[in-house]
Amino acid sequence: MRTKILKSIGMKIKICLLTLLFPAALSAQTDELTNMPDYARFMENVKESNIEYMVEKYNVDIAQAHAQAARVFPDPGLSLGATDNQERKLRMGYSLEAGLDYNLELGGKRQARIRLAQSEAGLSEALLLNFFRNLRADATLAYLTAVYQKQLLGVQKMSYRQMAGLARADSIRCSLGEIGDVDARQSKLEAGMMWNDVVQGETELQNTLVHLWLLQGSAQATFPDSVAGGLTRFKRRFELTALITAAQDNRADLQAALRSKEVSERNLRLAKANRAIDLGLNLGVSRNAKVRNEIAPAPAFTAVTAGINIPLKFSNMNKGEVRAGQLAVEQSEANYRAVEIQIQAEVIQAYNLYVAACRQVENFHSGRLTDAGMILKKKIYSYERGETNLLEALHAQRTFNDVQEKYYETLYGCAAALVELERASGIWDL
Repeated sequence: MRTKILKSIGMKIKICLLTLLFPAALSAQTDELTNMPDYARFMENVKESNIEYMVEKYNVDIAQAHAQAARVFPDPGLSLGATDNQERKLRMGYSLEAGLDYNLELGGKRQARIRLAQSEAGLSEALLLNFFRNLRADATLAYLTAVYQKQLLGVQKMSYRQMAGLARADSIRCSLGEIGDVDARQSKLEAGMMWNDVVQGETELQNTLVHLWLLQGSAQATFPDSVAGGLTRFKRRFELTALITAAQDNRADLQAALRSKEVSERNLRLAKANRAIDLGLNLGVSRNAKVRNEIAPAPAFTAVTAGINIPLKFSNMNKGEVRAGQLAVEQSEANYRAVEIQIQAEVIQAYNLYVAACRQVENFHSGRLTDAGMILKKKIYSYERGETNLLEALHAQRTFNDVQEKYYETLYGCAAALVELERASGIWDL
């Protein structure tokens, strides 16, 4: 009678193990990954409230203010004076003077300053666009990392629940004498190791969520407790030549290099304009009081003076500033060519990585997931009939879990490769 009871309990344990292992595994395989409903809101918060992006915007405002300031004309100078010609002792009278001084700029200095400031403002705008291009890609990668870690954590939790259930079942079977104490301890030890993986996965996910909160930039932003979305909608078809053309047309850093070249050219023009002489114009009026000295009396009179001040530009013999401007132009031209070549190389490299990542995903879709699930199913069926031992079923379960983790890792790699490809190409359709 006792033997029948033990066999009945053992059979129930096997049934519990089957329901523990097989349905959970299949649910992990057939889980449909949803899209990203929260991604758009997250990116909107990044665009509106990211602190570093807001700081970069100030550079544009400052450059525009400098462009406005460059339009100012030189200020005239007003001079006032009074002269006492010993009126009390010699009765020679006194005089009052007033004058205006103005520096007339020649050689197009003001226009050169205006154009240089406008080019610098355009350069700031291009740099801001390039900063946002990288910020957008980095924020997207951070969001995808959180999605990947969430899905990976789900696999780890599933594995832990299965191993914990197995450890409990082995403890009962050990007490019934069906397995040895070593096997029961082994399953308990593996469950403990899987629990450590779960704790590590939760910590990494929480730290990534903190990074997402930081990217949104607002202290009033709701701290995310999770992320929504999956990693399956990142399949695109591209032509490499079209991507290279798009990058050359759209990349903000290439536009910034072009603007930098323009700034160097206009800075050289300003240096040349500064070599032109400036005329100093002056106009003065003086009122002289009546001289009542007995020896040399004189009537009161008003004197008007006008003059031109012509500087002697001996400093033009030093052509260092012009030479430096010429070298800066050559440097900016070389930098533009370097950026252009670098962009082409980045697009080609990113394209190759994305194509390889898509091929890896297709390899999983071609049957690896199905094969892993089928092997697990057959191993559990064989275990139910007593044809294999429990360790083989567990090995099949671990293999399936590894395949699941590699699958999510490959999906993330494909999604990240697409982000990097669109970053390199200067396009964005995510």
